[in-house]
Amino acid sequence: MDLNSASTVVLQVLTQATSQDTAVLKPAEEQLKQWETQPGFYSVLLNIFTNHSLDVNVRWLAVLYFKNGIDRYWRRVAPHALSEEEKTSLRAGLITNFNEPVNQIATQISVLIAKVARVDCPRQWPELIPTLVESVKVQDDLQQHRALLTFYHVTKTLASKRLAADRKLFYDLTSSIYSFACSLWNHHTDTFLQQICTGDEAAAANSLERTLLSLKVLRKLTVHGFVEPHWNAEVMGFLHAVFERLKQFLECSRSIRAESICRDRLEKTIILFTKVLLDFLDQHPFSFTALIQRSLEFSVSYVFTEAGEGVVFEQFIVQCMNLIKMIVKNYAYKPSKNIEDSSPETLEAHKIKTAFFTYPTLTEICRRLVTHYFLLTKEELTMWEEDPESFTVEETGGDSWKYSLRPCTEVLFIDIFHEYNQTLTPVLLEMVHSLQGSTNMENTNAILIKDAVYNAVGLAAYELFDSVDFDQWFKNQLLAELQVSHDRYKPIRRRVIWLIGQWISVKFKSDLRPVLYEAIRNLLQDRDLVVSINNYSFGLHICYDFEFRTDQFLPYLESMFTLLFQLLQEVTQCDTKMHVLHVLSCVIERVNMQIRPYVGCLVQYLPLLWKQSEEHNMLRCAILTTLIHLVQGLGADSKNLYPFLLPVIQLSTDVSQPPHVYLLEDGLELWLVTLENSPCLTPELLRIFQNMSALLELSSENLKNCFKIINAYIFLSSCEFLQMYAADLCRSFCELLKDITTEGQVQVLKVVENVLKVNPVLGPQMFQPLLPSVFRGIIDGERYPVVMSTYLGIMGRVLLQNARFFSLLLSQMACELGQEVDQILGNMIEMWVDRMDNITQPERRKLSALALLSLLPSLNSVIQDKFCGIINISVEGLHDVMTEDSETGTYKDCMLMSHFEEPKVTEDEEPPTEQDKRKKMLALKDPVHTVSLQQFIYEKLKAQQELLGEQGFHALMETVDTEIVAQLQEFLQVF
Repeated sequence: MDLNSASTVVLQVLTQATSQDTAVLKPAEEQLKQWETQPGFYSVLLNIFTNHSLDVNVRWLAVLYFKNGIDRYWRRVAPHALSEEEKTSLRAGLITNFNEPVNQIATQISVLIAKVARVDCPRQWPELIPTLVESVKVQDDLQQHRALLTFYHVTKTLASKRLAADRKLFYDLTSSIYSFACSLWNHHTDTFLQQICTGDEAAAANSLERTLLSLKVLRKLTVHGFVEPHWNAEVMGFLHAVFERLKQFLECSRSIRAESICRDRLEKTIILFTKVLLDFLDQHPFSFTALIQRSLEFSVSYVFTEAGEGVVFEQFIVQCMNLIKMIVKNYAYKPSKNIEDSSPETLEAHKIKTAFFTYPTLTEICRRLVTHYFLLTKEELTMWEEDPESFTVEETGGDSWKYSLRPCTEVLFIDIFHEYNQTLTPVLLEMVHSLQGSTNMENTNAILIKDAVYNAVGLAAYELFDSVDFDQWFKNQLLAELQVSHDRYKPIRRRVIWLIGQWISVKFKSDLRPVLYEAIRNLLQDRDLVVSINNYSFGLHICYDFEFRTDQFLPYLESMFTLLFQLLQEVTQCDTKMHVLHVLSCVIERVNMQIRPYVGCLVQYLPLLWKQSEEHNMLRCAILTTLIHLVQGLGADSKNLYPFLLPVIQLSTDVSQPPHVYLLEDGLELWLVTLENSPCLTPELLRIFQNMSALLELSSENLKNCFKIINAYIFLSSCEFLQMYAADLCRSFCELLKDITTEGQVQVLKVVENVLKVNPVLGPQMFQPLLPSVFRGIIDGERYPVVMSTYLGIMGRVLLQNARFFSLLLSQMACELGQEVDQILGNMIEMWVDRMDNITQPERRKLSALALLSLLPSLNSVIQDKFCGIINISVEGLHDVMTEDSETGTYKDCMLMSHFEEPKVTEDEEPPTEQDKRKKMLALKDPVHTVSLQQFIYEKLKAQQELLGEQGFHALMETVDTEIVAQLQEFLQVF
């Protein structure tokens, strides 16, 4: 592409590509796509985005196309890779000057330079770093800033490389520029502080931006640029200086107006200081040992004493708490139980921690956490009053503990309490005892303190197991507090029910459950209170109650379910509806079939909720979970849900529909339980299977459930299902077996095995393309025992239940392998006998014995030659399945089933599904469960004896080990 002639054309097309008119936009995008691989195209783009006189949108698009081209075509091995000559020219052009006036474009240019550096620096681009170092020294503000911005992005990118050779290059780079980076940071920091003192906020804002960028560079160099940074005086000097700078910056915040642009940048810089410490601790815990004392003193001082008043802000408090938490929990600082096994570095760190966390320090931290940071704020109380749902979402949704203050304080409390529970347990218990008895309703602070203390007791439940008699506390205090109806006591009622949820799986007598259920039922009638209870508290009482007894809950089931359903209808936010659905699901799961009389209203409402939640996939996931438990509870009656249920499954498991990304896992689970509980196969249920082909192609973590679904269809109605889908399934399986794990291979084979079990006549024909590989696997001696076991299970079914097809398969294999039929048969029997120990399931072991015995009686010399092995396997099978009757002294086959009995289900057991019943009925037709192995052996040996005559049979039996013959005679003595 000639630069002069092409620039005008490319510029014109880029201009068209910024158009809002799709008729103009689409052809322009197509043309640009075609040019991506043209030599010279990126040189033209460079000329365009570095020309400041052109339209900003056009330049922006040019830089984006350039950046995307680096990802695709910069590496030498890439298809249509850029030539070395053009890359040399582009590298030179990118760092010719750093004077981009538009911030967004400047950032993109910095990022693309970093992308090139990732591939080429320092070997093909040795001049990059020296050029950047010189450029950040210039006096021109714009050029200095842009060079520093690029310096940061390059450093960040190079620091992220993980190969050993790349790490070594970064270590070398760091050692060469670290001193300069430190002096640069110090210079900009000092300049900022001086300008703040003189009141020049505009100049200070610019200096602060440079301080921030230079600190970002230093963060990457310090954390990733040294193997053992504690041996480098400059590194440790910088880290110690961080604490001093932090104090200076925090003091600066007093004099900067809240609405000032400087204020926002200042807080970002303060947070970045803490990130330097956190990252260094994470990557170099032993190098951080020298900083433990100072870090703890600094953090505790600002967060837990008056020193922080007026200067700290929420995100800074979070970062300081994270620093304390990481030091407290760090495994590198925890000695082994046997002190002698601990390293000197670990012991030193532990010694520093122990010296710092004295009783007064721990007590103050604990008290401040509970009585200051755990308190509900005025803003939270107002939000609760005005919009309880939003209050709940704000409290339980939010960010993770690393970024949000309330969860962060709770996690810190849990970690410190766990680490120092012997010291802190008396402190917390003293706080609890001080709150016993009634609370003055007019004293809002006292109510909030009680709420905070109860929160602490709930968080520390496992640590307090031996120190709190929770049953007595519940009866004597908590139950009464649940019954206080005063509006101002709402926070305590809410906290108490949450507290019980925390303790119910720790320590709570079963006899107290009915009293608790009564209290919950009363609470459910207070809508504002209920929707504000986080952590699914009502669900916790049921789902995570290991001593849950259905009989205790049944008297409250109807009223609770009705109240929960009313709440589900009344609440409006998706998160709240998800919480309520979760609790409903817990209830349904726990009581199972007992729910049937009460679910009519929910069944009618869920289709409407599903339609309303079209844009809220997580709510739809909750609906799917509820449907799963509903189907399990309704059993065969779930068929009445099919008009709603089947379209839901269809949508959730259709990979061509965007929502499948969120719904697929739960959708497959719902599909499976629907099949397991279906009394019969409907045309609509059969039609949904059209989704399966695409699902099998995904080969995702959901493959296991896909195979379960296929098996469920086979057990439900094998003839209809296989007639429609056997060919497609066989093709899919053949493709899957080309590239699948051993576990996946076994899952495929188990489906084939089930087909043969259910339909021994047509099954082998339908899956005929798969059987030669199974046969080859056997005679080749498949090395994975679990695969070999499944191979033998499949071949056993064919041999025992479809001898004609087995004969055809044997002839096919002989033809394919160019061997005699008898030779192939002999090899198979020999390998079968040799690998019998691979089969661990008793059913398959008996099947193998029956299958090989089915070859008798025979005059075939190969079969007679393998007679000894067949008898050995048969006797092994007898040992597996025969049990001795203690009264008669005779043996009987324990696998025989004569009739179907509906199993008696205890309260703790789940009732059998329709599929369980189908499997039982199928077993009544299975030779493994209908044919006595003892009788079968006797009949086959008798037939062989009649075929060969007494003398010939005697000679055949002499090939069998005498010990085996003796065992056989003992088993057959009844005949």
